[in-house]
Amino acid sequence: MEKILVIATGGTIVSTFHKDGLAPGLTIDQLAHYFTHGQEVSVDFKVLMNKDSTNMQPEDWLTMAKVIHENQNQYDRFIITHGTDTMAFTASALSYLLQGIKKTVVITGSQIPVSFKRTDAKKNIRDALTFAQKADLPGVFVVFDGKAIQGTRAVKIRTKSYDAFESINYPYIAFIDGQTVRINFRPEPEKAVFKAHMGICPDVFLLRVFPGLSPVFFDFLKDHTRGLIIESFGNGGLPFEKRSLISGVKELVQKGIPVIITTQCLQEGQDIQLYEVGKRVADAGGITAGDMNTEAIVTKLMWILSQASDLKTVKKMIQTPLAHDLDYI
Repeated sequence: MEKILVIATGGTIVSTFHKDGLAPGLTIDQLAHYFTHGQEVSVDFKVLMNKDSTNMQPEDWLTMAKVIHENQNQYDRFIITHGTDTMAFTASALSYLLQGIKKTVVITGSQIPVSFKRTDAKKNIRDALTFAQKADLPGVFVVFDGKAIQGTRAVKIRTKSYDAFESINYPYIAFIDGQTVRINFRPEPEKAVFKAHMGICPDVFLLRVFPGLSPVFFDFLKDHTRGLIIESFGNGGLPFEKRSLISGVKELVQKGIPVIITTQCLQEGQDIQLYEVGKRVADAGGITAGDMNTEAIVTKLMWILSQASDLKTVKKMIQTPLAHDLDYI
């Protein structure tokens, strides 16, 4: 009989009403009740934390990763119950921290607490168990609303609907219907391209550009970050007239701070060399991130900066596909 370890971290799935609103409140025994659906598998439970995922921190990703790493020989599969708000960040972070893992790691949760009469939690739990047992795919996946998504490609795009997550710039891995798992896309096995590393550097900053953003902001960043991610316009462009941001990028790069350029557009990635407004960013030292999503870029940069700081090395690692996070530059 296969063994699955369910790691509970809190989230809506175990929330109950408190005086200030919904907050994690169910006990592990109460949650465990919903994992008994005739599955031919041995399921153990571990409460790791009991947080609304809004309160999830990078140090918590390390805690989760270490528990899975330390239990790889004791369990065949892992399921993490987690809040939805930062689930995509956790899925990406674990994909890097557990690079090359041979076991299936599933992250799931719900939009409505499992104890409510109308809830998506029970289905998501059943689907997570079914996918974990039958898909036989190594790596980290988000299972939600009958779909399995590669961990580095999941993005939450809805706040209330059951279909909260979509797979961005990548096919859905599988569809789950009852006890049936229909594999939609089977990724090619990845070889470990970098040495396994269990570390996170949270000293990064995410900047979403808007018309009128003052370049003075970069003066603050020079002394308060080790890495910057810019959500640019369209294909990677930043303004270079009037309130030009190009000089700010150049100054950070000259100081040895990597500046990663992504796009505010969810779909289709970027082509930073296509327009003058993008080419000037690249010439200033901006590092294009192709079709990676922001959640993956943030966590990958944190992981990289915990082991490297040289700009050339950071660029190589960002632009090297890892855990199927990147298809093109």
